[in-house]
Amino acid sequence: MELVGSPLTATCAHPRSTPTNFLPAISTMASSYKNRFPYHPLPQSFSLPWMPKAYYKTAAIKPTLAPFSKSSQGLTPSKMLPLISNRTTLFPRYTPDDWYRSNLTNYKESETSRHNAEHLRVDTSRMILDKYQQTKRTQVQSTKNLGERVNDIEFWKSELCHELDEMIGETNALTDMKKRLERALAETEAPLQVTQECLLHREKRMGIDLVHDDVEKQLFTEVDVIRSCQERMQQYLDKAKAQLTSNRAAQHELEIDLANKQAAHRIDDKCHHLRNTSDGISYYRGVERIDATISVPESWAKFTDNNILCSQSERVASAKLRDNIENLLMVTANEMWRQFNRVNVAFTNRIAETADAKSKIQTHLAKTLQEIFQIEMNIETIRKAIRDKGPPLKVAQTRLDERTRRPNMELCRDAAQLRLVNEVHEIDETIQSLQQRLRDAEDTLQVLVRAKSALEHDLAVKANSLFIDQEKCMGMRKTFPSTVRLVGYV
Repeated sequence: MELVGSPLTATCAHPRSTPTNFLPAISTMASSYKNRFPYHPLPQSFSLPWMPKAYYKTAAIKPTLAPFSKSSQGLTPSKMLPLISNRTTLFPRYTPDDWYRSNLTNYKESETSRHNAEHLRVDTSRMILDKYQQTKRTQVQSTKNLGERVNDIEFWKSELCHELDEMIGETNALTDMKKRLERALAETEAPLQVTQECLLHREKRMGIDLVHDDVEKQLFTEVDVIRSCQERMQQYLDKAKAQLTSNRAAQHELEIDLANKQAAHRIDDKCHHLRNTSDGISYYRGVERIDATISVPESWAKFTDNNILCSQSERVASAKLRDNIENLLMVTANEMWRQFNRVNVAFTNRIAETADAKSKIQTHLAKTLQEIFQIEMNIETIRKAIRDKGPPLKVAQTRLDERTRRPNMELCRDAAQLRLVNEVHEIDETIQSLQQRLRDAEDTLQVLVRAKSALEHDLAVKANSLFIDQEKCMGMRKTFPSTVRLVGYV
């Protein structure tokens, strides 16, 4: 019995310290068992920053030895050791099955966590790749859409540029035609004035020579023809002005649309060439929630198409108006020339008749006296006409003087200003012409007075008639404008 107890006594003399906390051994951590350092459990406040606190759990298994703990209460260690040394066996804590099961549990948990982590890594890599491809496809599609949009804008830009060039050309052509029409209208004033002066001069005929002859009828017809031509020219001139206004309005719409297209093309082309490595890209939070659009592709294209169609319609109307004006100029020129020739033929015949009558009639004393009376009345009429021109001239000049006081940009050289200036010039020319006519009438009166005593009554009258028809009227009618001037080319 001594041999059996000796090792126990020796064993119990130096007992191995038993840790209060027990952690089952793990095969993957076998190296931890090679050291001889005592196990110290981690404090509760210790945690790793990269792992959750519950990753490691300490095993706190404290076997309770009821008989031993009860019998050892109040005893010192020196008194307790002899009792332990007398025991032939140790208290068991775990069975080998528990040890294997603990290892297997740790293996399975490790494999499960590694398997889950591997799946997570694979899924994450696949998701990153999928999202990258999706983002790339979306960006490529957006770039493609922007490219198509740029092409659409370029197409409409080219259409607008072409139509704008056509409209500008048509507007310039119509402007030139309007200037031709204005020149032609201005050229009709001289023939009309000549005809009216012929009528006025023929009113100076004396006595029986004041007949409503074929010359006078043709002169009145010529006045009607010229005024009719002037009215038609003025109507077409007003139409040309209105058409020019419409052309410029359509051109303005085209220019605005083209400017907007150019700005949009510049912006979309910049967006089309933006890449992930481009400069100037930045975050704009919430910009995708802002919808400032006011049109859709259909209405956008329809708007430009309507502008082009409107411009084309105005161009067609403008071209038609130009053709009508061209025809009008040719028709009016031909009408005035035909009537001019008829009047000249009538004048020639009348002059021949007057000359024949002059050779037959010997005395014209009574007619000469009557002519002197008519000339004096005509002189008074001319003087009164000159006096009557004073108030209109004062009004026109007063208006011009008042309009010089308009402030700043209101000093506009508008149509009213031009009309007033022309009015002053026209009145001045009228006064000058009347004064010239007055001088001519006074000269004629003096001639008649001087010839009264020398010529017979009928000879004086016929001489005066021949002088009016042949010298004054036919002399003035030699300056009738040419066809080139009547159609407005000069």
